[in-house]
Amino acid sequence: MIKKFIRRILGTKQKTGDHTKPVILTAKEHGIDPKLVSSNAIRVTSSLQDAGFKAFLVGGAVRDLLLGVKPKDFDIATNATPEQVKRLFRRAFIIGKRFQIVHVMFGQDLLEVTTFRGSATDGAPKDEHGRVLRDNTFGEQHEDALRRDFSINAMYYDPASQIVLDYHGGIADIRNKTLRIIGVPEERYREDPVRLLRVVRFAAKLNFTIAPDTRAPIAVMAPLINNVPAARVFDEMLKLLMSGHALACLQQLRKEGLHHGLLPLLDVVLEQPLGEKFVRLALASTDERVREGKPVSPGFLFASLLWHQVVEKWNAYQAAGEYPIPALHLAADDVLNTQTDKLALQRKIASDMRDIWAMQPRFDRRVGKTPYKLLEHLRLRAGYDFLLLRCASGEIDSEIGEWWTAFIAGDGAEREELLTKKAVTTNEGPAKKRPRRRRKPSTAAAGKPE
Repeated sequence: MIKKFIRRILGTKQKTGDHTKPVILTAKEHGIDPKLVSSNAIRVTSSLQDAGFKAFLVGGAVRDLLLGVKPKDFDIATNATPEQVKRLFRRAFIIGKRFQIVHVMFGQDLLEVTTFRGSATDGAPKDEHGRVLRDNTFGEQHEDALRRDFSINAMYYDPASQIVLDYHGGIADIRNKTLRIIGVPEERYREDPVRLLRVVRFAAKLNFTIAPDTRAPIAVMAPLINNVPAARVFDEMLKLLMSGHALACLQQLRKEGLHHGLLPLLDVVLEQPLGEKFVRLALASTDERVREGKPVSPGFLFASLLWHQVVEKWNAYQAAGEYPIPALHLAADDVLNTQTDKLALQRKIASDMRDIWAMQPRFDRRVGKTPYKLLEHLRLRAGYDFLLLRCASGEIDSEIGEWWTAFIAGDGAEREELLTKKAVTTNEGPAKKRPRRRRKPSTAAAGKPE
């Protein structure tokens, strides 16, 4: 039924053509700046070529180079097998079950080397929905290009000769700012439903328009994401949220109908009116940090996205008679359990989220030794930044954030002054000790006869 419906939408079958011979672009034609290429990437391609193999930069690295952007990662494609690649480098490790790849390490720099994939996928193990489970078929370069997802990711760059090989019109799509899937869209989405999320991420990140035939099946085939292992969905969501264009990506997901009912996280983020401003501020802050090259904490990011669902449940538990702190922990458990069904949240990330949430009520207690104890918390900075987001969004009074900003930055005397002022303005302060009541001695203790 789905196939027939999609064909009615598409109207015509995918156009066929000869994609075995690439368009060859010289340095003058493609305009890539060699200075943007990693020295370690050049080292890997040179080593492979010196050993008699073909080796090219491929995928997003070539796309970014053509756009004049320094790539974050460099992937290499070669006709050498994983075992042959591994023998050429001291720190090389073969990984992957679905398709074997080699990770080559130079210090902290990791480069991913893949062998050209073959086009024969009919015999590859698939599940009942058509998703390829394992495929280690190697092939020729033109077959490898056919296996790649989008035309803009199917170009190969040789740093030595500085030529680009374009098998599927990728250079034209880059110039036209068009995102187009290679092959029949329905079949490609079935092979790997994560492509439904990738097309949205690339369109939002690059500000490209999705080609009509690539876009048409997305909403219909969205339920296939439920068939993808939670760990892969989480990895793709993390890439989306840490792309530097997180808000645009989430808006694009909603536009394509990929949010509702598929990922509870997105239902919460995009359909929570009370937390809309908070989420926008959190994502804008994350995007800014990514663009500035600063680290981003996944725990802080997910804690921000899910906070108002926690608040909603927290209030519900308190309304049912639960004390505030236990109510907050119960709310956190509920939210994390719901999300774990869809997203394989790592234990460290979930722990960071709990710490950030649990700190929020403690910021309200600004008397006595409590603020000093909070300064010793390992996650203070994340909890404090989270508090400032709550203030900026209007959830709580900005005075709380200002007080903590001054308290954290202040010296001993300044902190004591802040505590004193706070105690005076709120009539709070250290509880006065009641004078001990002297017990009336018993008659026996007084030496009197009973």
